Amino acid sequence: MTPPPENARKHKVLLLDDDPEVLDLYQQMILQMPSQPEVHIATSGQRALDLLAAEPFGLLVSDLKMPRMDGLQVLTLVRRKFPDLRTIILTGVADEEMRARAYSMGIDLYLEKPSNSKELNFLMECIQSLLEKEKLGGGFRGVQSKSLVDLIQLECLSGSNSVLKIVNGKIEGRIWIANGELVDAVTPEEQGEEAFKRILSWKTGTFEILPGEAARKRRIHTSYQGLLLDSVQEHDEASAELSLETAGAGAVNPGETETQIMRRDPLARIPGLEYALKIPRDRGAVQKWGNDNPDALATWLRRLAADFEALGDKYRFGDLKDLEGKGARRILNVTVTSTDCVALSLLPSLDREQIDQSVQKVMERWGS
Repeated sequence: MTPPPENARKHKVLLLDDDPEVLDLYQQMILQMPSQPEVHIATSGQRALDLLAAEPFGLLVSDLKMPRMDGLQVLTLVRRKFPDLRTIILTGVADEEMRARAYSMGIDLYLEKPSNSKELNFLMECIQSLLEKEKLGGGFRGVQSKSLVDLIQLECLSGSNSVLKIVNGKIEGRIWIANGELVDAVTPEEQGEEAFKRILSWKTGTFEILPGEAARKRRIHTSYQGLLLDSVQEHDEASAELSLETAGAGAVNPGETETQIMRRDPLARIPGLEYALKIPRDRGAVQKWGNDNPDALATWLRRLAADFEALGDKYRFGDLKDLEGKGARRILNVTVTSTDCVALSLLPSLDREQIDQSVQKVMERWGS
């Protein structure tokens, strides 16, 4: 019998955890993926190593804390014996030092165990992405794609304090992240945003995640979403032909992804803007940019606006115009009209003038 072609063979995933219920949950979800991978399970490090030695696997998903041989010990042996095996660590304990140590060993992804359906779906997307990249060469070891975009997004979304050390041949670059925000970047010839863009243009290399530096001087003041989109656009030949000046305000080309649409949207050029939502007061569809899951925030803002307006009517304060709250990680600014709430998430480093300018630009772009 003629064997199937290489690209037709099933991906093989090995799950390692000492909790049978967790293994069963992950196994059932992975089996339902479009690629329909073959899934094996192991409840001990030694059993996992035996399975890996017996037949080829494409991906290992491992817990950290297990009896006898823990996850890091398993990964140490895996990296030595099976250097091409993709690896994901799932842990129930948030430990930045352990996280940095694991990435320095060359794992592909370090995640906390999912606590809700959104996080579980994200894990499945990561697994699918790594399986799709299993046969591809090049790229950065420890990153799900051919660029550093996914890694930086993960660091920022998790609110990390870290320094990414990236080596491309003989050239070294570093990116500083504080409380989930891009703070600075350097290469031998650039610093700040220019250095960040230079690093994003590198196609291969290695990286290491180092502890954060709280005293690092800030040279990057643009949100990571805007800067990533800007950088990807500059280095993506497919999007080089897109024009911000000529693109229609809401035009969508057939086959265009949401990321491609965002790249050519003028909102990506607004300094400090993380995401923007236009929320109809009548519970209509939410217009969104940079936030794929706005429903909970939309519900809360509608209720909040209604409560404030009720107070205004009771005590004759007048109409509600805007709301603003500032936290350690972001500023939430909400402009309220009779028909909509326009909510902006902005970097906390922006001053009053910059916040007002960002709000004005979004309102001009979307109208209200």
